[in-house]
Amino acid sequence: MKPGALAAAFAGTVLSLFAVLTSLTVAQPTESEALHPATPDILPLRDRADVIDMVIADRLETVIPEIMRESGVSMWLLMAREYFEEPVIESMLDARSMAARRRTILIFFDPGEGRPIERLTVSRYGLAGLFEPSWDPAEQPDQWQAVADIIAERDPASIAINYSDLSAFGDGMTLSQYRLMMAALPERFHDRITSGETLAVRWLETRTAREMTIYPDIVRTAHWIMSRAFSTAVIEPGVTTADDVVWWYREELSRLGIRPWFHPSVGIQRAGQDGMLYGDTVIEPGDLLWTDFGITYLRLNTDTQHLAYVLREGETAAPQGLVDGLAASNRVQDILREHMQVGLTGNEILARARAQAIAEGINPSIYSHPIGLHGHGAGTAIGFWDNQNGDPRSEYPLYADTAWSIELTTFGAVPEWGGQVVDFRTEEDAFFDGETVRFLDGRQTELILIGADASPAQ
Repeated sequence: MKPGALAAAFAGTVLSLFAVLTSLTVAQPTESEALHPATPDILPLRDRADVIDMVIADRLETVIPEIMRESGVSMWLLMAREYFEEPVIESMLDARSMAARRRTILIFFDPGEGRPIERLTVSRYGLAGLFEPSWDPAEQPDQWQAVADIIAERDPASIAINYSDLSAFGDGMTLSQYRLMMAALPERFHDRITSGETLAVRWLETRTAREMTIYPDIVRTAHWIMSRAFSTAVIEPGVTTADDVVWWYREELSRLGIRPWFHPSVGIQRAGQDGMLYGDTVIEPGDLLWTDFGITYLRLNTDTQHLAYVLREGETAAPQGLVDGLAASNRVQDILREHMQVGLTGNEILARARAQAIAEGINPSIYSHPIGLHGHGAGTAIGFWDNQNGDPRSEYPLYADTAWSIELTTFGAVPEWGGQVVDFRTEEDAFFDGETVRFLDGRQTELILIGADASPAQ
């Protein structure tokens, strides 16, 4: 099947499934997420594969022409070896291809004049019709010579390959393969080689309209699991430890057939105790709990942090100082969103948001990052938890149609805890359309309450 016909083919076979997915998503995401989200539908594996392949086909048809013409690159060459996939190729593998096979080489070529981008695979095995097979080992046993022949036939003005000093996402070409490629390539093309770093980042960071139709439900799934973790269904105050909750997450994800992209975290802050308590620490009434949790589902990632308060006997609400602390973190979320503007670098956004928050009397630390095909995704970072003064990795500009983990904290003294300074960490996934930043499934604006007088998650 020709690559250009793939999207149409999928449209006929997956249309009904996509309609079901659309009906399951949150139609109009609200500002505040539900404390106890409704149980989402988890797709069977075969249906997941259909959705993944449909999304990849759509991305190849829409994102590739945009970023190649935006960058002025004629040809983009990608290479990966089996079990040593570079991040861009890994994101282009269909749902039934678990890894690159032997050596997988993909070539994109723009013939100009608005004609369709060619998508070629110079590999022993095909990729579900996403790329046109362009190598017959029986006729040309040397794979890199086959690549050189394709390049010579098309005579591109520039040839991007993935190498980068700064971004791992754009550094997929290994030295050994580079040497083999250059040895086969006619010398007249050598000075046309350029870095594909920007192409790699733009491909990975760009979210399509089709992806954003399903992304809210993926975040809702993560929120649903988190709401159950922070409930009396999982936590028995005085008995359950922080690590018990961590491993409940892992077991529950295994049961659901969903993969975590990092090991979950659960921490405890307690009156009279400095810092965060972890591990075998038993959860007690009066504790402020924190969790950091992320899943990979339908190839998209979530990354969220929530806070919960364990009610003491007779309490029906958290101390006001803890409520105010979460409100301060919500305020910094708003400030940060206001300063996210197309073309500004991550360093510029960080400096402006921090300055405003500090002027409002808040003590913030901002470390937000792109999210999507990777948890800590490609694109500019807005601060790092260990560096609030700007970073070379954040000199890249902000683009529209990108997804974000709005991750930050504020530090505030809690009167009910004798003025103890508490860390109010929060993280919510959002989408930047070029004008506004909206949360994909709302954000936490109320502390989750755990105890006899709190409503348990179902």
